[in-house]
Amino acid sequence: MKQEWSNKWNSSVQPRKQRKFRHNAPMHVKQKFVSAHLSEALRNRFEKRSLPLRKGDEVKVMRGTSKGFKGKIDRIDLKTSKVYIEGLNVKKVDGSEVLRPINPSNLLIVEPKMDDKKRQMIVERARKRRE
Repeated sequence: MKQEWSNKWNSSVQPRKQRKFRHNAPMHVKQKFVSAHLSEALRNRFEKRSLPLRKGDEVKVMRGTSKGFKGKIDRIDLKTSKVYIEGLNVKKVDGSEVLRPINPSNLLIVEPKMDDKKRQMIVERARKRRE
């Protein structure tokens, strides 16, 4: 099996190659893995199903022990493809609290931060395709 990253691994049905594709992917590809669905109202407004997550977006946790929790994204770790939300902490053995990592597939975007020009272009491009 090849050692260097290849775009062809994405088409494999073998789980080991799918894991290798995600783990060894360059950062510009890993950015696409960190996206979440839009809420029903935003889906109708933007005419788009999902958007890549950004720091400052308000999201709702849809799965897991913290289901229903709403908060703003504090940090996104592209290396591990995890999202950290303000106020969603976990207690460590030594007593200190750290932010809990969440998988982006378990999140729903409630209020996106739309001051990013690239993000505005994505939404406008989706509208033009519908027309």
